[in-house]
Amino acid sequence: MHVLVMTVVHHPEDARILHRQIRALVDAGHEVTYAAPYTARGVVPRPWVNGVDLPRAAERRRLAAVRAARRLFRSMRGKVDVALIHDPELLLAVAGVRSRPPVVWDVHEDTPATLSLKPWLPAFLRPPMRFLARLLEGTAERHLHLLLAESAYAGRFKQSHLVVPNETWVPDSVSPPGDDRVVYLGWLSEARGVREAVEVARLLRPHRVAVELIGYADPQSRPVLNDAVADGLLEWRDFMPNDEALKRLDGALAGLSLLHDEPNYRHSMPTKIIEYMAHGIPVITTPSPRAVELVERYQCGAVVPWEDPDAVARAVLRLRDDAAARRATGGRGYAAARANHHWPSSARRFVAQLEAWAGVKGR
Repeated sequence: MHVLVMTVVHHPEDARILHRQIRALVDAGHEVTYAAPYTARGVVPRPWVNGVDLPRAAERRRLAAVRAARRLFRSMRGKVDVALIHDPELLLAVAGVRSRPPVVWDVHEDTPATLSLKPWLPAFLRPPMRFLARLLEGTAERHLHLLLAESAYAGRFKQSHLVVPNETWVPDSVSPPGDDRVVYLGWLSEARGVREAVEVARLLRPHRVAVELIGYADPQSRPVLNDAVADGLLEWRDFMPNDEALKRLDGALAGLSLLHDEPNYRHSMPTKIIEYMAHGIPVITTPSPRAVELVERYQCGAVVPWEDPDAVARAVLRLRDDAAARRATGGRGYAAARANHHWPSSARRFVAQLEAWAGVKGR
C-alpha cells in the first residue's frame, strides 16, 4: 500500500513517526510519502521515503502550514491508500475533502491539557481553546480512524481505539552503565526540568560527574542552556536524530526524567524512561504516576521529589559510589524493556491495522 504521512508540528526525525511507524511500514514492504517541515528544521528526507516539504506550524503561526497540508492532501487523495496524520492542526487539513482515502489520526498527547504549557497562548484564551479541542476530538472520532499513544487517552473518547505505545527498539546487548556521565534525552523546556538539570550539573561538577542534555529546546529554555554551556556546566547537543541520540545513552551512569507536575504528564509514560531502560542505564525520575509505576515495578531506578535538584544529585552520587547496585539496576531495566517494551511487537499490530483500514493485504 501507499501511505501518506503528514506532520507540520513535529520534527521530521521524530522518533515515533519516522523511526518507529514509518520504518515499520517500509520494512513491511509499503511505500511511504512523508510530508514534514524539512526546510524549516534544516534536515533532508531519509532515502527510504518520498519526502515532501511542508511549512512548520509554530506558536501562533499555523494557518499557512495547515493550508499547505490541505493542498497536498487534496492533490494526493487519489494516489494513496491511507493517510496518517500526527497533529490536531491537520484535522482541519483533511476535513470536508471528498473522495478521500481512509484517514488515521495518531493521538500523541492530551491536546486540551497541553494548552496550559503553551507560553504563546494567553491565559484568558486557554479555557475556550480547551473546549474547542475537545469538540475537535469528538468530530475526529466520528469521521476518522484513531490510534492512541497511551491507554490513558482512551477515557477522552467514546469508542475503543488501538493503542500503539511509545516503545523503542531494544538492542540485543548493551554496555554496563559507567560512573562519570548522566544523560537527558528529549524535548527541553521549563516544564520538563531544564532549570533543575542545570542546577544538577552545578551540584555534580565538584564530583566530576558530567551532565549531557540531548534534545531540541523551546525558545524560553535556549538562553538558560546557552549560559550553562558557556559556564562549562554541561554539554547540550541540541536536536539529534533518534538513532544517533540513542547511541549517546550507552555507558552513561543514569538517565534523567525531571518532568514537573503538569496535567499532560500525569497519565503519560515518559518515553525516555523506556529508552534509558532499553540501553541498560538506571533511571532517575520525578514522581509522575506512570514513571513511578515503571521504576517500582522493574526496580530500575530511583524516584525523587518534584523540582528538587539536590535530591537528584544525591541519587546520582549513590549510584556512582555503588557499582554493583548501578549495574544490577541497569540490568533489570534492560531485561524488562526487552521483554515488555520492544517496539517490533507493537509495530506488527500497527502495520496490520493500517493495512486493514486501507483494505490491503499484508505480505
